[in-house]
Amino acid sequence: MFTTLRRIGLAALLVGGMATTALAQDNKPVKLGWAAWSDAEFVTKLAAKLIEDKLGQKVELVQTDVAPLYQGVSRGDLDAMMMAWLPETHADYHKRVESKVDTLGTIYDGAKLGWVVPQYVPESEISSIEDLNKDNVKEKLGGTIQGIDPGAGLTRLSQQAIKDYGVDYKLQISSEAGMLTTVDRDMRSEKWFVATAWSPHWMFGKYKLRYIDDPKGALGKAEHVDILARKGFKQDNPKAAELLSRMKLPIPELEVAMFDAQETSYDKAVDKYIADHPDRVKEWLGE
Repeated sequence: MFTTLRRIGLAALLVGGMATTALAQDNKPVKLGWAAWSDAEFVTKLAAKLIEDKLGQKVELVQTDVAPLYQGVSRGDLDAMMMAWLPETHADYHKRVESKVDTLGTIYDGAKLGWVVPQYVPESEISSIEDLNKDNVKEKLGGTIQGIDPGAGLTRLSQQAIKDYGVDYKLQISSEAGMLTTVDRDMRSEKWFVATAWSPHWMFGKYKLRYIDDPKGALGKAEHVDILARKGFKQDNPKAAELLSRMKLPIPELEVAMFDAQETSYDKAVDKYIADHPDRVKEWLGE
């Protein structure tokens, strides 16, 4: 579907990057970066499909971690990223590059971070993070919170939440895939667990989960997810920049599409979304 899809590390991203003027040449692909989060994968591949099919431009997808993603856009090694969680989750990363990137728009509002438990866990036992301090609750949860990758903003906030609430738990650093494997296994056996989570995410369409309260606001409030571009991208490629700036998805629509991607594939889910929402796509294209 796309010109290139590759996994790169920090060194590969930051060393020997192309100059901005070279990126602007017609034969150069639009380089979209993304980290391995389900929502980011869907919206990035959706944008790539529209840029290729509707604008007739090549696209290169570059998967990396969150920190080098921000660095890549700020240095001009990437044209854009579609997963800037603000104002809290990616605050540290964004602050470092704010003057070196342009914000094209907000891809969706009302994004949320938090900790979830299965709905079969009684709210009388766990309704908030504070309840994790109960001896019987800690025993059933094994004193563990299922986490994701170490570079994620959610990981940083969860580590702070553990301190703020004084819960004697271990944050199990893993990955989104690792967290989901644990959730799936424990749901099948109706075992208790608590896991870091965020919305939008397809798992809310597959599993019956609920967020637990965070009365201290340690994990932040509702956020918006922005599209960032390298300086000069709007001038070098106005058509692609305008398309990205117009893209905005309601979270319920996005979660349905993400669940479709899990049931089929991201490419098929992207095709289905485009077919099911022709008016929205026309609006994005300025038609």
